[in-house]
Amino acid sequence: MDWRQLWEICSAPDNVPIVGLIPLLIFYIYLAWKQAKANDDLIGELETNPAMAKTHHRKSWPFRPGWQKEIHVWPFLLRVEFLAAMIVTIILMVWSITLNAPLEEPANPNLTMNPAKAPWYFLGLQEMLVYFDPWIAGVVMPTLIIVGLMAIPYIDTNPLGSGFIILWIAMIIIGTFIRGPGWQWFWPGQTWDHNRLIYEVNRDLPDLFGITSNLGKAIFGGIVVGGFYAIGGFIMHALFRRYNPKDYKRMSLLQYSIMMFFVLSMVALPAKMLLRLAWHIKYVWITPWFNV
Repeated sequence: MDWRQLWEICSAPDNVPIVGLIPLLIFYIYLAWKQAKANDDLIGELETNPAMAKTHHRKSWPFRPGWQKEIHVWPFLLRVEFLAAMIVTIILMVWSITLNAPLEEPANPNLTMNPAKAPWYFLGLQEMLVYFDPWIAGVVMPTLIIVGLMAIPYIDTNPLGSGFIILWIAMIIIGTFIRGPGWQWFWPGQTWDHNRLIYEVNRDLPDLFGITSNLGKAIFGGIVVGGFYAIGGFIMHALFRRYNPKDYKRMSLLQYSIMMFFVLSMVALPAKMLLRLAWHIKYVWITPWFNV
């Protein structure tokens, strides 16, 4: 285990924010679930007490007798915002003093970096380029992500939002700490060897079944992808109906269908990653226009 290099990678000015992002992600996901549960408990209590629901405020934290139902912006809100601004300013000042800015020498087209990595907020897209066609990883999937985030308030389900955040942060962590020279996979603590060579033969899923014609590959891939959404939909339907019966009852067919599509599309990414990393499967569905 090359602990020295691991420390150099984690302590690099570009990577320090990502290291700090990990505990913050855990804390805020816990806080969000805790507040969501408190709000759900409160809504359940109000549904069983119509008289209380007429005068009660539906808040993140349960309302207690004797509390004010209305509070002023000053000093309650502005005081918290002012303290938060001061704390963030102090953190940024200490950060800028203790860590050098991640500035490098002028770009030289004759000497490129290895590995050449995108900014942290694009590392997820760069990692997806390993598993999908460029236009799918760079256009289709980001569009689905944006549309999915826009649809969350209308779908009103927790698994899509939290799952997406965890998956996207995981992609950033992989691109930052695991992808080394040549965009090869290096486990944490494994030395980043620029001369390392890996002899891997990537193959398409139809090749494993002896399918050689382009039409056969397109039909076979369509069946596999369709089967994934069909079988996965039945499994997700059973789990969602069992563990979220209230959400299932109050969702319309359109809301439920959109939610299932985005959840299964999100699950397809780690499934494709598993196929590529474990069995070297490059593409599942091959057509003249796109490859999945």
